[in-house]
Amino acid sequence: MKLNLALKMLAFVAVTLTVTSCSKSNDYKNSSRGTGWSIDGKNGGFKANTDYQEQETGPGLVFVEGGTFTMGKVQDDVMHDWNNTPNQQHVQSFYIDETEVTNVMYLEYLDWLKKVFPPEEDNYKNIYKGALPDTLVWRNRLGFNETMTENYLRHPAYANYPVVGVNWLQAVEFSDWRSNRVNELILEEKGFTARGARNDVDASSTFDTETYLNAPSVTYGGSDSLARGGRASESRMKRNDSTNIFVQRKDGILLPKYRLPTEAEWEYAALGLSELRSYNVYRGRKKYPWDGSYTRSDSRRTRGDHLANFKQADGDYGGIAGWSDDNADITAEVKSYEPNDFGLYDMAGNVAEWVADVYRPIVDDEFNDFNYYRGNVYTKNAIGEDGKVKVVTVDSIVYDTLANGSIVPRNLPGEILQIPVDDDETYMRTQFSTSDNRNYRDGDRRSTRYFESFDDEEEDSEAGKRMYDSPKHSIALDSASGKLDRQYDESSQRTTLINDEVRVYKGGSWRDRAYWLDPAQRRFLPQGMATDDIGFRCAMSRVGSKSRKAKTAR
Repeated sequence: MKLNLALKMLAFVAVTLTVTSCSKSNDYKNSSRGTGWSIDGKNGGFKANTDYQEQETGPGLVFVEGGTFTMGKVQDDVMHDWNNTPNQQHVQSFYIDETEVTNVMYLEYLDWLKKVFPPEEDNYKNIYKGALPDTLVWRNRLGFNETMTENYLRHPAYANYPVVGVNWLQAVEFSDWRSNRVNELILEEKGFTARGARNDVDASSTFDTETYLNAPSVTYGGSDSLARGGRASESRMKRNDSTNIFVQRKDGILLPKYRLPTEAEWEYAALGLSELRSYNVYRGRKKYPWDGSYTRSDSRRTRGDHLANFKQADGDYGGIAGWSDDNADITAEVKSYEPNDFGLYDMAGNVAEWVADVYRPIVDDEFNDFNYYRGNVYTKNAIGEDGKVKVVTVDSIVYDTLANGSIVPRNLPGEILQIPVDDDETYMRTQFSTSDNRNYRDGDRRSTRYFESFDDEEEDSEAGKRMYDSPKHSIALDSASGKLDRQYDESSQRTTLINDEVRVYKGGSWRDRAYWLDPAQRRFLPQGMATDDIGFRCAMSRVGSKSRKAKTAR
């Protein structure tokens, strides 16, 4: 009897201590470890998100846990090409599209542009036109490909095929648009913006994520009823929580930007090395995104089937019909082949893919081996005389003319105007000293000499000197006729096609032999050009922990 009573008392004390400790823990969770002040945001005080778990996975994305790997060609290099010398790199965890961006995904983008920026209006016509894929990439002087020219982009039969004819600049603009639409939906679903706000916009009242975070009062063209018309915002106002009516970065609600993956990220994701991992060591090397050294399946169920869509030999784009056929002659519908170990489809074959990097023959791992990327051009928000950020309006859109004559917008209404960083950001810094770092350690005065073998007039000035003597085509608008005067560089002394507007693309395509299926292979193309065998997929940075689950002992 006494023993039972003692056990009951012991249990009561244990429960009491547990409840007390939990209560203290919960109280402590909502107070500052630095000051002891409340951080629950009540009565207009400081608000911190103490319940944040981890970043949500954006639409279409797959999580890739980062790590260390050998970037570059680790197999025998039959071409003896110093272009992809092996080097050790580390990439942080990130997200990447499960498949390439498809025609129907891109058509959704075009439809939005057409509604918001009607191309029949002179001020907007080059916005929609500048985003259109070049369907003429399918044409061949000695080939009958008009069916693809007329149908590939818009016909529902090709809806889930990868979009092609898109240049690097268009891929970047699509990624920016996608970021804004995803975050716009998040705000609406969580009740911060008015229901249906995303469908009630025009050119002067669009949503931009960075504008919302930096100057929320001008979002949706300054419409309060849209920008803070949701139930969550109303609830905060009723609680006199006026400082937190709008979502801020510290809330952790909005996702980071969709963007093109860096070359290191793309290659790491394509390799899918986890299937070769034995504890903390890789068991061997990989030639393709799948395990093994062959392009056909060796499993009993699918033995002999192709593992990717590529060109097998001269005139052999699919194999003999009905047996060795890979079920595709041009591109194939996404998810037609097995994914790699990360769950990513078509990281070899189908279409090659744009990545973010400016092309250089050498990856400078001596300077950096962490999140390697060449292409940084640092900018900052432009600030007006009133001390507020400058937002692009319908009357201040800036257009650029590409080398091929295409006219594309540099920015869209609703976005914050960006300007290069200046001495305020670079003074006395050790990690960067200029806004444009595309040529760092590859053409700047501190690391090598400028290319001065030819008598170009602009090379007489300090600003005009350059490392590479690539062709320079000029385009001018004839004021009399209103037409573009295209002047091609006909010099026979140019020695390279490389410049700061040339970007890397990775992976083999339906036009390529198996040699190009190796994720380490790298090629380049001017950022304003497009082909019928290059597409793209988006990526997103991971914020917070490296892994989505805690490591446990094995």
